[in-house]
Amino acid sequence: MNSVVELRHLTKTYKTTTALNDVSLSIEQDSIYGLLGRNGAGKTTLMSILTAQNFATSGEVEVFGENPYENARVLSRMCFVRESQKYPEDSNAKHALANARLFFPHWDQALAEELIDEFRLPLKTTIKKLSRGQQSAVGVIIGLASRAEITFFDEPYLGFDAVARQTFYDRLIADYADHPRTVVLSSHLIDEVADLIENVIVIDRGKIIIDESAEEVRNRAVNIVGDADAIARLVAGREVIHRQSLGRVASVTVLGRLSAVDYELIAEADLDLTPVSLQQLIVRSTQEGLNDRSAADTESRSVQS
Repeated sequence: MNSVVELRHLTKTYKTTTALNDVSLSIEQDSIYGLLGRNGAGKTTLMSILTAQNFATSGEVEVFGENPYENARVLSRMCFVRESQKYPEDSNAKHALANARLFFPHWDQALAEELIDEFRLPLKTTIKKLSRGQQSAVGVIIGLASRAEITFFDEPYLGFDAVARQTFYDRLIADYADHPRTVVLSSHLIDEVADLIENVIVIDRGKIIIDESAEEVRNRAVNIVGDADAIARLVAGREVIHRQSLGRVASVTVLGRLSAVDYELIAEADLDLTPVSLQQLIVRSTQEGLNDRSAADTESRSVQS
């Protein structure tokens, strides 16, 4: 596959805050990426830099082999649907869609009109008077109908009910199948988008902690429940990203594939194995630092007392 985005040692700082910290990343052509992480992890900053709406403090950015800043050739090939897109004060949905039609060379007006009906979007009401879900529909319609070679969706469904979210997911997959392009979808509803995405990028505190195919991510962890002593023997030397215990029963989430010897121990000790969903894995992975600090704080308080 061909790379359409290359980041090398990208850093973005705001005074004393580091939003992105030495990020190196490749995004391939014609694939759907999930850009995932906690609030403030750096997802929107990353997308803003890639679409030349923000600037890196240091590092290199290439989109289609060029720097996107003030580069019409590159910018016309991308669409960025922001969480809180700003429009002119008196603009309505009809104006916004008409302007998008002029900007994006692969715009599909027939698709736009179908989506207007499906999302029941009023065209003549000023955007500032639309509901939150209707405002999101404006962005989603532009993102899908633009057929841009790279489309970034930053929490595109805010205010959508379950029906509207499913409409978005169904339309995205159907149109992607007919017109492949690169889609980067930032979302908090990880379980809902898990079946859509082909590649997973997870940012935590400005650093990339996961950059793998969705299949690889789903196979990288397992949850084990049962006798605490048996589990302790099983996970010795392994990377544990979550641990709970109640009396003699423990539950751990561990990274890495299990061997035949591991399965023998699991059977002998009558331990239970359960798969780890994409959402669970990302939550556990991004909680790890918090859990470590919490444990350290607890130990410190114990010593002081």
